Amino acid sequence: MPTDTSADKNIFERRESEARSYCRNFDTVFTKALGSELTDAHGKTYIDFLAGCSSLNYGHNDPDMKAALIEHISGDGIAHGLDMYTTEKARFLEAYEEIILKPRGMDHKIMMTGPTGTNAVEAAMKLARKVTGRRNIVAFSNGFHGMTMGALSLTGNAGKRGGAGGGALTDVTHFPFEGALGDDVDTLAQAEMMLDNSSSGIDAPAAFIFEPIQGEGGLTAASKEWMQGVERLARKYGAMLIVDDIQSGCGRTGSYFAFEEAGIDPDMITQAKSLSGFGLPFAALLIKPEHDIWKPAEHNGTFRGNTHAFVTGRVALEKFWKTDDFAKEVQEKSKILTEGLQSIVDIIPGARLKGRGLMQGVDVGSGDNAGEICARAFEKGLVIETSGADDEVVKVLAPLTTPEDTFRKGLDILIESAREVSTSTKMAAE
Repeated sequence: MPTDTSADKNIFERRESEARSYCRNFDTVFTKALGSELTDAHGKTYIDFLAGCSSLNYGHNDPDMKAALIEHISGDGIAHGLDMYTTEKARFLEAYEEIILKPRGMDHKIMMTGPTGTNAVEAAMKLARKVTGRRNIVAFSNGFHGMTMGALSLTGNAGKRGGAGGGALTDVTHFPFEGALGDDVDTLAQAEMMLDNSSSGIDAPAAFIFEPIQGEGGLTAASKEWMQGVERLARKYGAMLIVDDIQSGCGRTGSYFAFEEAGIDPDMITQAKSLSGFGLPFAALLIKPEHDIWKPAEHNGTFRGNTHAFVTGRVALEKFWKTDDFAKEVQEKSKILTEGLQSIVDIIPGARLKGRGLMQGVDVGSGDNAGEICARAFEKGLVIETSGADDEVVKVLAPLTTPEDTFRKGLDILIESAREVSTSTKMAAE
């Protein structure tokens, strides 16, 4: 029997909350997806340069993950296990230990926080405060760490913070991220000066938290020197070093963790998005053993035992991370992306490249320009979004597995869209 792919879009307007967002920019009903492509109810195919906001690093419906999941479900495998011992959780933990932790000399415990990244951030905040006995946490301008109240207090974006409705977003000190005050300003030196000053009004921090690349904050990438500097400050002040690798991790920059090039040793690492490999809800907090001082059930969550995600997450690790071949492929595609985006920089006066790896974009100067480029690209069959405080960055988050010909086709659409917007903007100015 054929599948009914029809859907009345009026149901979304009539019944879904006004909080919905992505669908407002991609105004069609999608019916299926495979690899790096989406198909809508009209049969139109789109190249995906959004990848579930980096939740689909390995593409849609990876055949090996899908087969393993179908086999698990067909055999009446556990779907929901709370935090009870299950075969599939054991297999995931063993794979993560052997493929990710041991080769990197890491001994972190893995705390299943489920189901989303903000849950991992909340757990990290609580644990940092529990370990140190302090409340203040240092975060950075333009950072994004989640939408629940604790994680939102770390987040810099005024629009996101506005959703708190006047609720208290407290016990956080925001310092400028690298480059926020210009390339020649050492933002960490300023932070250190304030923390050293007993009259600054800033309490000793429980933790420092940052993103290696600011996914929602405009794709500003921290240099390895800056990341090392944050680690130095954390050690100096006896604070926990927390790296939020939720959007930038799982290979997006060419290494499994986006901070690896800096050689730093975080006390805690938040992971989610592509951790399941298949787009299933799965978040975790990596914790150094000496800081894992939780009492049983002191932090828990109903959906931390999403066994389906353990199945696909294990397959993702075994398929893509047992050797460095996949990382090298990502690094090569990153060069193609940089070259393609440079073409847009050359088209639009004042535009500049942002990010690194397969987490790059172009700051085109305004949210209007970036939004128009993305809208035109969508009309031509490309799904892509914006980033930044004013949505001024056109942001590429293609699946890491995107075939080169598809990747180049998507870039061609993006370049053509940028050229059209640049031309129309010049004509309007004249």
